[in-house]
Amino acid sequence: MNLLNVKRYLLMFILIISAVFVNAQEADYLVHNGDLLQISLPGEESLQAPFKVSRQGTIILPEVGLAQVAGLTLVATTSLIRKKLQKVFIDLDYLNVYLLKKQLIISVRGYVLQPGEFTLQYDASVQRAIYAAGGLRAGAQLDRLQLIRNKKITVFNYKKYLDSGDISLLPILQSMDALFIPASPLTGNVEVEFNPSEMVNAGDSVNNQDAIKVFGEVNNPGSFTYRDGIDIVDLLMGSGGVTRYAGVEKIRVINEGKPALFDLKKYLDSGDVSYLPTIQKGATIFVPKQQDEIKSGAQMVYIMGEVAKPGAFESKDGATFMDILANAGGPTRFAESRQIRVLKANGTIIAFDLSAYTEGLSKTPPPTISAGDAIFVPEKTDMNQKSWLKVTPNRAVRVIGAVMHPGRIEWSDEMSLLDLLAHVGGPTSKADTNNIEIVVPQNNAQAKAYSFDLNAFLKEGKSDATLPVIRAGSTIMIHELPIDPKDNKSQWVRQSSEKSIYIFGQVGAPGRYMFSNEMNFLDILAAADGPTDKADLRNIRINHRDNRQKGVSKLDLALYFETGDDSLLPHVQIGDTIYIPEKDRIWLDQSKESTVRVLGAVNRPGRYRFDDTMTLLDLLAESGGTKEDAYIKNITVVNMSCCRDQARRFDLSKFIESASFADLPVLRAGDTIYIPYRNESGYEKFRKGLTDLVQILALGALIGLL
Repeated sequence: MNLLNVKRYLLMFILIISAVFVNAQEADYLVHNGDLLQISLPGEESLQAPFKVSRQGTIILPEVGLAQVAGLTLVATTSLIRKKLQKVFIDLDYLNVYLLKKQLIISVRGYVLQPGEFTLQYDASVQRAIYAAGGLRAGAQLDRLQLIRNKKITVFNYKKYLDSGDISLLPILQSMDALFIPASPLTGNVEVEFNPSEMVNAGDSVNNQDAIKVFGEVNNPGSFTYRDGIDIVDLLMGSGGVTRYAGVEKIRVINEGKPALFDLKKYLDSGDVSYLPTIQKGATIFVPKQQDEIKSGAQMVYIMGEVAKPGAFESKDGATFMDILANAGGPTRFAESRQIRVLKANGTIIAFDLSAYTEGLSKTPPPTISAGDAIFVPEKTDMNQKSWLKVTPNRAVRVIGAVMHPGRIEWSDEMSLLDLLAHVGGPTSKADTNNIEIVVPQNNAQAKAYSFDLNAFLKEGKSDATLPVIRAGSTIMIHELPIDPKDNKSQWVRQSSEKSIYIFGQVGAPGRYMFSNEMNFLDILAAADGPTDKADLRNIRINHRDNRQKGVSKLDLALYFETGDDSLLPHVQIGDTIYIPEKDRIWLDQSKESTVRVLGAVNRPGRYRFDDTMTLLDLLAESGGTKEDAYIKNITVVNMSCCRDQARRFDLSKFIESASFADLPVLRAGDTIYIPYRNESGYEKFRKGLTDLVQILALGALIGLL
């Protein structure tokens, strides 16, 4: 038992001991909605977690279901649970039910920040319930809070409690109570956020006819009382000043219906009061946004894209790329700082890798910036946003096939093939990593294809320098392995013959299989579910197609299993064909020169396979033995030789008496064994002739007597 389980059981023991103490004090306590009950039954882990009484007054017992316990004493609750559990448990002698914790279920509604239903401790107050709901909202009517219990509403003054701190002014909560906080009728039908401090800066006019209205890009727009000698600077100061987005060069002033433009920047630069417009009663002042006017000029430098403050900046002599970028607030966290572009005024484009420069990986200095240039900082490519436009083809690599996230990936020459595979989530479990195909564009507008064995690279621990060179515009294809070797007909198009090996005949799943040079004969045999019970293991054929071992080889797999000699197993490669014949098909699968024919008075005459370890007795046993009328004294064996066939006779009955194995005839593949019938022997013919002669003589004598 680990330390975590020890702590868990120790905590449960303490809770149960405390619950026993509480139950001893409150034996007649009625269970309420929200209470936590602890059921103790040694050895049953499904009952160890506390059970909370729901708002319906029930608990859910494992394998039993609901039990209505609210309103019952602990004794009655124990009896009810015991009765319920008897349906699934046999031994309930040590069953006990304890009150683990008293709790209240309180519903808080109305003008609070987070209305809802909450579980509180048993002595929680109204203030605690309001705190659980996130507190009161601005505009709540505190003197008419409502307590709803059993459809009866009790109104109480919560504000009086806040003023005096007298807890007796608040009702005592019970489980299943509901608190409702109404909204003040003073808020009307429109809810607004009220901030009295803002009234000070919202203007001081009470006469709208003569008031001067200031709005737009000022911090505190409002109406202001007209005074003699008031100027536009006073009004802008009373409005809290202009915002950072104000277009101070295009402020609009309307006097008696006549509009005029005021350039605040020009006034501040010169200090000439003649630039200040006359302000009359009822005038209107509007400060536009800076974006509403277009900044242009011979000294402007533009910075766009993912920077903190994009826009047009007035260029100064000696301003560098870094100065302008810093003046724009620098790149944002969404900026692709590796692909910054500088659009020169003469139309040329300069690419700059800010990340490589700041990391010391690139010695290329930042480009020189002149008036009229534009700096573009693009947005970082999002893997989840499949956009073909965000990454141009000349800086992307295509990864397709059996990887976790195939697609077009932004490429940098600092990356390698392994970095790219890791970026797309790596190959899937069905990927053929022995033959990754890579097409890399060349400088002569052609492409070069590579084949990469990732398994061999990892197994041999090669250096990254041996990885194929990837360039932007390359394509990487990771093929999938067949889904099901038993039914891979649909995979033939996707699976090339250069990566396949064939196995036919008496195997569990004949067909076409993926194969690698690291596999052997037994691997492919196991992939095909092994030989069937009809397989002839002694006559397996392998057709080799590689240049080193062309032709057909024979395998005696039974001999391999008898000896365990690995040298008997053939070396198979991609493209080879394995054929496992059936035992009983030797007429078609095996030539007559490699078999022995057994004819005559045997139970199963025919052609039988033969090897040098077999004898005449083995063949007679294979053919089912001789028949009852077989003439075993004159068995004929016809041997095949280089010059002519030779016949030899063998007396099986004499061999049975002598048991001399040296007398057995020597057999070779292609021989013929003939066991004659008894009626074909010379003795039997003589006996029959003699019988016929005796019968004729006897018949003649009988006729003579007559």
